[in-house]
Amino acid sequence: MTNLMNALSQVVSLLLAPPISRTATLTGVATDVLDYEGVGLVSLNAAAATAGTTPTLNVKLQHSDTTTTGDFVDVTGATFTVVTDVAGTAGVQLLKFNVSDVKRYIRVIGTIAGSSAAFDFTATFLGVKKAS
Repeated sequence: MTNLMNALSQVVSLLLAPPISRTATLTGVATDVLDYEGVGLVSLNAAAATAGTTPTLNVKLQHSDTTTTGDFVDVTGATFTVVTDVAGTAGVQLLKFNVSDVKRYIRVIGTIAGSSAAFDFTATFLGVKKAS
């Protein structure tokens, strides 16, 4: 039990996208994951669309060796299920990945499409900090 508690004390939560209503594509904050190890999780908490005609929200994870916007590329297979105006597509989704398989910085991109579309969503990284 002590080992489990020690491991859980090393878990850190970092905000990739603040929880607000959006009507345009979001480019999330570049987050440094150099000091993390093992399995990382990105949590997407998204409500069904709050406005719009045929609204969709596509969220994906990107990574880069630098914080320069143009250097980020998609992490292979790291996309969330598309959120629409149907309540069944909303809720919490998780992406699991090995932190050593991504570059130093990660971010989320949330692309909103549709006429006058709006979505409430947030994204969070959960990772295990390396022992110092």
